[in-house]
Amino acid sequence: MTVHTSPAPVTYKIEIKGMTCAGCASRVEKTLRNTEGVADASVNLAMDAAEVKAYYPLTATDIIQIVSIAGFSATLKESDINAARILREKQEAEDKREEQRTFMLLVASALLSLPLVAPMLGMPFGLDWHLPALLQLVLATPVQVFVGARFYKGAFNALRHGGANMDVLVALGTTAAYGYSLYTMLAPASDGTMHLYFEASAVILTLVLFGKYLEHRAKRSTTAAVRALVALRPDKATRVVGDETEVVRISELRLGDIILVKPGESIPTDGLVLEGITEVDESMLTGESLPVAKTEGDTVTGGTINGSGVLHVKTTALGEATRLAQIIRLVENAQISKAPVQKLVDKVSSIFVPVILVISLATLGLWIALTGDTDSAISAAVAVLVIACPCALGLATPTALVAGTGAAARSGILIRDIQALESAHKVDTVVLDKTGTLTVGKPQLVKLQAFDRKEERLLFIAATLQQNSEHPLAHAVVEAAKANNIRLGKAHTVQAVPGKGLVAELAGQRVAIGNEALMDELGVSSMMAKGLIKTFEAEGQTAVTVALDDRAVGVLGFADEPRETSKAAIDALKAKGIKTVLLTGDADRAAQAVADALGIEEVHARIQPTGKNAVIQKLQAEGKTVAMVGDGINDAPALATADLGIAMGSGTDVALEAASITLMRSDPMMIAASLDISKATLRKIHQNLFWAFIYNVIGIPLAALGLLSPVIAGAAMAMSSVSVVTNAALLRRWKAKD
Repeated sequence: MTVHTSPAPVTYKIEIKGMTCAGCASRVEKTLRNTEGVADASVNLAMDAAEVKAYYPLTATDIIQIVSIAGFSATLKESDINAARILREKQEAEDKREEQRTFMLLVASALLSLPLVAPMLGMPFGLDWHLPALLQLVLATPVQVFVGARFYKGAFNALRHGGANMDVLVALGTTAAYGYSLYTMLAPASDGTMHLYFEASAVILTLVLFGKYLEHRAKRSTTAAVRALVALRPDKATRVVGDETEVVRISELRLGDIILVKPGESIPTDGLVLEGITEVDESMLTGESLPVAKTEGDTVTGGTINGSGVLHVKTTALGEATRLAQIIRLVENAQISKAPVQKLVDKVSSIFVPVILVISLATLGLWIALTGDTDSAISAAVAVLVIACPCALGLATPTALVAGTGAAARSGILIRDIQALESAHKVDTVVLDKTGTLTVGKPQLVKLQAFDRKEERLLFIAATLQQNSEHPLAHAVVEAAKANNIRLGKAHTVQAVPGKGLVAELAGQRVAIGNEALMDELGVSSMMAKGLIKTFEAEGQTAVTVALDDRAVGVLGFADEPRETSKAAIDALKAKGIKTVLLTGDADRAAQAVADALGIEEVHARIQPTGKNAVIQKLQAEGKTVAMVGDGINDAPALATADLGIAMGSGTDVALEAASITLMRSDPMMIAASLDISKATLRKIHQNLFWAFIYNVIGIPLAALGLLSPVIAGAAMAMSSVSVVTNAALLRRWKAKD
């Protein structure tokens, strides 16, 4: 068909069932990418999921049909967080039932195989005995039929759709061993000897099934983080309607609804506390172990746990707009992303099984040609088939990525994608915004000097001018006026001068408040003001001048306390050999005072919002790999420009969207922790790939040379995938250092 594409592709997330190895994932991905109208496709074996970008008129139904053509079943992932949780619970229940069935089949298979392998266990002790051939056939046949059925089915589907996977290797190898043994029974050699391999076929199937069982359990542990996040949100909420309350489903809530949250309940959705005092456990989202105090005017996040108080909360976000939904989306997107090295793995996996089949046939032919020993030839050929493991290759990267990003999420670190991990691994310079990142972000008015000694009038002028401003310094002035019971007036034609201050008209006079640059621009000059500014800034304060018409009437000094962990965070970065740079709009002396107190090596002060990019680019031009840490709207361009953007969780949504890594709590110590987990995840990916490749590079030649029996080869193949997944799962133990 001819596809008329729209300007931008639509992204579909689907869940796929039936993939058993990297060959399966590669086949699905190749089928999708070769479909007209599909812009891109990425299949993740560890997550049993795919992300497909397709142009109109391709729909989710079409994509599911394409996956079925490749031989697998697929379903569209629910975008609604509540529906996704219900669907995931159903899938979990089905997975558990399937796991139980597999376990029962494994036990039966092991009991039938044990008598077959028992004679082998006695050989080291000089015991040479064998079960009667007929009894071996009776024990091996149920294993071949019932355990082998899943591998035959997988092999048939793969071959029917023009592919080959691990199931093909297992089915061929065990069928060869079983079939040759059956042939030998029915047509024994002239001297009556029979070389039987019933124990090889039965034990190989049992071991591979055991490996799949362990692999499935390990994979579930690596994906536990997202399951835990999805499970956080409750089904229902208590809505307040007048003097009454009613219990409704989350989907029935509307923006602006008032909900009642009782002690110990999960907060249903994001909101603003209208009434009540409590403490909220946010550890499942931010990694913060201590409860956070909440009172009137504070925001709360859906999925967190209320403490001992009763809250009335006004809903401010619902569904996909909630912070929990954003977190889940970020984590899932990261887990389904692919490392650049995975492209090489995918290429190897796509030709892996056909190459192994050729090697196995060549082994069979060469052994017969060179030795004339058919038994040894079959043994070596079967060993080649069963020791080769494309699963370990396919699972190496995604399992480590899933486990690492999941562990990071539990500690309140959201990693956007594999590129963020790659960048974090190379970071040697961290640029930090001051306000809200290294400081609390709530400056207080600590000094006020009126030149005519009328402090209340100075505060009245400054607060009246700034009462509608969102700037942190403006909030501090207005709060100070309220504390002094000063009734504010009304300013006219208020004009903000970005990075400098405000200008307005008050009682017929031009009024201005701002930094020295604004005063110079307005032609206001005062030696007294400049002297006070130097004094305040030397003490680490931010100083601004208030002017009426063309004369300065006073100076205000603000202090923003450093966060408790800021000094330790800088020390932790320096201990890793990382250079720290302070970036701020404050004056030189104030910025330097903060830098000296925290131990920051380089300072860029008086930086306008538009100038932050230039600082980042200058450092990059010097050959530095730069991470930018910020939390405000004016930090977003710098976050995007840096090699690695890190947004503090207290920041704006714009900053969070621009960042590669988001820290869900405003603790500077999490900066070093985010670099640690990134490096640990990348290191685990490299370990897994090394072991997966080296296993096949060493194992296949040994099998071809006849140095590994089929049973040992089967055990090695089964454990290779398990070892890769288990190694990745070790990342779940990672926790951010306090």
